[in-house]
Amino acid sequence: MERIDDHPILGRKPLRETVSFTFNGKPMKGYRGEPLAAALLAAGIRTLRKHEESGSPRGLYCGIGHCMECRLSVQGKGIVRSCLTPLEDGMNVFEGQRLPNEITGRTLP
Repeated sequence: MERIDDHPILGRKPLRETVSFTFNGKPMKGYRGEPLAAALLAAGIRTLRKHEESGSPRGLYCGIGHCMECRLSVQGKGIVRSCLTPLEDGMNVFEGQRLPNEITGRTLP
């Protein structure tokens, strides 16, 4: 995992409960309650979805829930913003899907 466990100013990070989850079917681990985006970044995942038109990789952008760049699909929860969604044990997370077109209500091709 790519995490800062011992910060020169903040000190050592307190121990937290590790939980298991999957991303696109791949088993991963993270800390219970941390944002999904943080768990995925720590696991080396940078691409959370693809742009609707260009197909270019998209990842965490604002990190505070204002944009939808970090959206993911979570089994049982639908489309979520990964920066705001706390990690739970056993979550099945999938790369973000395209949003429906605002005019037609259908997913873009």
